[in-house]
Amino acid sequence: MERTFFALCLLGLALPAQADPRPCAAHDTIARALMDQYGESAHAMGLAEDSTVMELYAAPTTGTWTLTVTMPNGVTCLVATGKNFESIAPTQVKGDPT
Repeated sequence: MERTFFALCLLGLALPAQADPRPCAAHDTIARALMDQYGESAHAMGLAEDSTVMELYAAPTTGTWTLTVTMPNGVTCLVATGKNFESIAPTQVKGDPT
């Protein structure tokens, strides 16, 4: 519940409801708040076809994690948060991928 409240209030910098119902702010503001509040840092990222960037922040010592999406204009939105983060070793897919 505390993380949800943080996400909704994120320093009062959420965009208007009609723009995006998720808590959003400048990328640096979100990244700094996740580090300061939860000790989370970026552990993975990926680029979507629409040029948005997905990042997974996590704090391995506490197990908290946050998934964000950053739009091409630099605005970052929180997508999901949770507990029990674990790093796993990459696995190789066997067989024909098509």
